[in-house]
Amino acid sequence: MPLSDTENPIVFFDIQIAGQPAGRIKIELFSNIVPKTAENFRQFCTGEYLENNVPQGYKNTLFHRVVKEFIIQGGDFVNRNGTGVKSIYNNGGVFEDENFSLKHDSAGLLSSANGGKDENGCQFFITCEACPWLDGKHVVFGRVIEGMLVVRKIENVAVGPDNRPKHDCVVVECGEL
Repeated sequence: MPLSDTENPIVFFDIQIAGQPAGRIKIELFSNIVPKTAENFRQFCTGEYLENNVPQGYKNTLFHRVVKEFIIQGGDFVNRNGTGVKSIYNNGGVFEDENFSLKHDSAGLLSSANGGKDENGCQFFITCEACPWLDGKHVVFGRVIEGMLVVRKIENVAVGPDNRPKHDCVVVECGEL
């Protein structure tokens, strides 16, 4: 899939499901449209953001919520259960919705999972189909350019209470390409 802008950063997640390698997801971040939101995610992919000289980010985190034909959600490296919040802005606190220019109009879009208006942090989701009801509520800031099969593998893991996967879906490595 061609990049929408050759200057946009490309990041990756190497995924394990139930302890077995599942593949790599490559994501283009739309820094040309939502630079602040894209940079927050990029730094959590690379481990550049430090807290007490310790890298903070997505390495070894879980996809903690999976809803078939809707989304796979992850990024909570604070509490690992969907309640944690952290950003590279505002001393680690939440940051505002940058804009809603991009729509949730297809599968494979990366969007900010938030606790409401202007409450963005580390959590994100990847769409499994178009989700127009999310437009104007969540900031789309990237798209999967390679590895949708891996997204589908995560989407199809059996879930238990709170849509938590019964088998751990883990980002074992991540970074920028």
